[in-house]
Amino acid sequence: MSQKLFPEIRTVADETEKRADKENETVESTAEDDDRPVQEIESLCMRCGEQGVTRLLLTSIPFFREVVVMSFRCESCGFQNNEIQQAGEIRPEGTVYTVRVLSRDDLNRQVVKSATGTIEIPEFELTIPASHGQLTTIEGFIRDTVSDLSADQPLRRIQNEAAYKKIQTIIDGFKEILADEDDEDEDTTGEVKAPRRASEKDAPMRPFTVRLDDPSGNSFIEFVDSMADPKWNMRTYHRTKQQNIDLGLINPYEEEAPPPRADAQGAGENAEGVENDEIFIFPGTCSSCGHAINTLMKKVNIPYFKEVFIMSTNCDKCGYRDNEVKSGGAISLRGKRITLKVEDSEDLSRDILKSESCGLEIPEIELVLQAGTLGGRFTTLEGILDQVYEELSEKVFTDARRGDDKFEEFLGKLKAVKSVDQPFTVILDDPLANSYLQNLYAPDPDPNMKIETYDRTWEQNEELGLNDMKVEGYEEDAVKESGKQEAPTTQS
Repeated sequence: MSQKLFPEIRTVADETEKRADKENETVESTAEDDDRPVQEIESLCMRCGEQGVTRLLLTSIPFFREVVVMSFRCESCGFQNNEIQQAGEIRPEGTVYTVRVLSRDDLNRQVVKSATGTIEIPEFELTIPASHGQLTTIEGFIRDTVSDLSADQPLRRIQNEAAYKKIQTIIDGFKEILADEDDEDEDTTGEVKAPRRASEKDAPMRPFTVRLDDPSGNSFIEFVDSMADPKWNMRTYHRTKQQNIDLGLINPYEEEAPPPRADAQGAGENAEGVENDEIFIFPGTCSSCGHAINTLMKKVNIPYFKEVFIMSTNCDKCGYRDNEVKSGGAISLRGKRITLKVEDSEDLSRDILKSESCGLEIPEIELVLQAGTLGGRFTTLEGILDQVYEELSEKVFTDARRGDDKFEEFLGKLKAVKSVDQPFTVILDDPLANSYLQNLYAPDPDPNMKIETYDRTWEQNEELGLNDMKVEGYEEDAVKESGKQEAPTTQS
C-alpha cells in the first residue's frame, strides 16, 4: 500500500514522461485521471482572489521517507508557491545534517527541509529559521535565499544602513557562488537562454558548510554514493522539553515535579554523601553570552570502575552547551592503557568514559588525539567517534585548502571506522587511570580488550603537577610555617 500511494520519485518522473507523449489525445478515461501521479485541485489564490491550481504529488525519496509535494500556481497574477509536508510520523530523535560544499558538484545535493528544520551557513553567519517545508537542492536554496533577502534591500538601505550592508555582503557572496554573471558574458547573440546550473560553470567558488537541524527528524540532505561520503555527516540527538512543546508532543501547562534541591553548599561539604539519583544545581554565568545559567551535577557509579561526577551546562539564550566528566576517586598510583579490537557494530554501543587526561588513538587511520582533546566525556564509542569527526571536520575544514585530497581521504577513512567497514583498534591511554571502556563480558575478561597498567614517567608527573604535590607529612610543614609567622619580633 505504501509503494502504491508513495512511489519513488524516479518512478513518478518516468510515468510523467510517458504521459507527456499522450498530450495530443483529447479524450481520457476517468480511470486514467485517477492514476495520474500528480493530482490537480482548483484553489483560491490568496494574492488576487482568482482561482488557481494546486498540484499534489505523493512520493518516496530514496534513503529517506514518504513526503507530499505541493505546488500552487495562479495564471491570473502569476503567483506560485511550492511546499513539502511529511507524510510520516515524528521521529524519536532530532537530526543534524552537515555537508561541506567544497566543489560545484556539491551544489546538486538534494535538500528536504521540513517546516521545523533550521538551515545554518556559518561562513556567512546566516541562519534561516523554521518556516515552510521545501524540496530543493543546495543551489536552489541559495537562489531562494538571494531572492528573499534582495526583496527588501532598498527599504533597508533607507531605514537601517548597517543591516543593509551586512545583508548585502551575504547576497554578494551567494552571487559569487551562483556565478550568473558568466552567463551574461557568454551570451553575445542577444537570445534569451535558460540560465545554466551553477554546478556546470567553471568559476572559482568559496567553500562553505550547510548545517540542517530538525528536532522532528524529518529533514534530509543527500549523500553521494553511500553514507561513507566524507563531506556528509548525520548526527542524532535527544530533544529538549521546549522542542517537544514546539512539536506538540507534550502539554506545556502540565505541572512538573518539584525541582531537585539546589544546595551547592551541601554538595561541597561531603561528596561521599551524594546519592546517585540526586541532581545538584549550581548557578553561574554563560561563558558565551554572559546570561545567568545553571550547571547540573550528578553522581554516577560505573560498574566495575569507580564513581564519577557528570556536569552539564545548557544556555537557553544562545544555545551554548557543555558536558564534562570528573573522577570522584583518589589519584591512581599508576597509569592505565586500554586497547580494544572493534570487530562489529555491536562494539560501538560500549560505554566509554574519556577523562581530560586521556589520549585516544586509532592506528589504522593514523588518528592520534592528545590528552585534553574534547575534554571529559561519558558517552558510547559511537558517540565519541561522532564527536571526533565533527570536531576535526569543522576545525580542519576551516584551514584546509579547497580540494585538499588528503583531508577528504582522511575523513573517508574516519567515516569507514564509524560504520565498522573493517576491524580497527581503539587505544585509550590515561596516566591518571580515570578512563573506562565497557567490558561486555564483565565480570569475566573481555577477549577483545586488553588492559595494561604502567608507572608514570617523571615528565608525565610534572605535566600533571604531581611532582610538587605532597600528600604525606604536610602537617609538619604547616606547623613550621605557622611557627614562623607567630615568632615574636625584637624591638630596638
